[in-house]
Amino acid sequence: MAAGYAELLRTRHAARLLVGTLVGRLPNATAPIAIVLFTRAEGGSYSLAGALAAAYGVANAVGQPLLGRAVDLFGQPRVQLPAAVVSALGVVWLALAGTGSAVAAYAAVAVAGLFTPPLEGGLRALWPSVLGGREEKVHAAYAMDAVAQEVMFTVGPLLVTLFVALWSPAGALLALNAIGVLGALSVVVSEPSRTWRSAPREAHWLGALRSRGLLALLGAFFFVGMALGSITVAGVAYADDHGGQAVYGWLMAALGLGALIGGVTYGARQWAGAPERRLRMLVALLALGYLPLMLTPGPVAMTGLAALSGVFLAPALACAFIVVDRHAPAGTVTEAFSWLVTFFGVGAAIGTAAAGPAVELGGTAASFGVAGVAGVAALLVLMVTQRVLATAGPGRAVAGSSDGVSEGSREVASGASSAG
Repeated sequence: MAAGYAELLRTRHAARLLVGTLVGRLPNATAPIAIVLFTRAEGGSYSLAGALAAAYGVANAVGQPLLGRAVDLFGQPRVQLPAAVVSALGVVWLALAGTGSAVAAYAAVAVAGLFTPPLEGGLRALWPSVLGGREEKVHAAYAMDAVAQEVMFTVGPLLVTLFVALWSPAGALLALNAIGVLGALSVVVSEPSRTWRSAPREAHWLGALRSRGLLALLGAFFFVGMALGSITVAGVAYADDHGGQAVYGWLMAALGLGALIGGVTYGARQWAGAPERRLRMLVALLALGYLPLMLTPGPVAMTGLAALSGVFLAPALACAFIVVDRHAPAGTVTEAFSWLVTFFGVGAAIGTAAAGPAVELGGTAASFGVAGVAGVAALLVLMVTQRVLATAGPGRAVAGSSDGVSEGSREVASGASSAG
């Protein structure tokens, strides 16, 4: 397994793009906890801290597809780097102004969230050209990408804690965003990013959202995000009853470890057949993994269940990336990937909000039940829309994954090649 990923990373530009993207996304991955710690250090209430973090999340959800569309239209360097700089300036504004003026604080986090560069979607748009359009390598890169996300979202909070200990919450905010700008810079000055061009696109105000298959996928992953968001709150409720913060840390670490193992295993082999059918199976297993959490056994068993529930998350995400590429209308690939980020993030926010009342009304088991119900809902969406998903978007490959890259990947690879 490791040998396959090592081979990918030895491909020219691959390691640089992956690392640069992860570093560039650190501000986004750490923003919620960093904003909460900063607000509390400034004397703000928990309500204000949560509201500012939520405002950042909403602005980010709005900005990702808009900036993704801009990338498809104007190229990566013209959008990614300026967006990263403006987002960082929003954080500088927050750090300097503090939270004394709620209006200024909300405006600062809104700017930071709205202009977060769509590096995640941008990287997935680059993989086909970087890997020579070889479909099996692109699919493995998507799996590696999903695994790397789990690592980033595990390491990110630790970095916030470290920077706060070394400097201050304000210092942590500034340092993480400065690092993020450097990561974005590393990506956009690379040859693949500079030469990449989106395929020609049909002018349409809906952009990527005119694809029925993409809408079906986004609906399913809204519920996957909802399941994951609810677990973060349910885990806190469980930990309060079983030993406190240490137990919560173990649960979240186990969830991430499960996703890491699942993603590495999934990406280590080639998969035959249509990815849409494989995605239904992966989401079914994901939903099945969430349901036992409602048993809420002792901490050791619960940690094991948390790890099991995470195993199919990274594979489902990696498979979803393939489906996005197959169903995104020509010339909208970055926007389409950015919409996936948005729907997943909004779902996670709603899951977080729903889990709180569930704890108060039905206890910890009920809050984990939100994850189970959301997982089943994601599967139902994929089952109800399977005929829509069985047909790829206009001009795209419909067959399984055995006859070369999808039409969208060919167009991306061709555009990058001709631009060079």
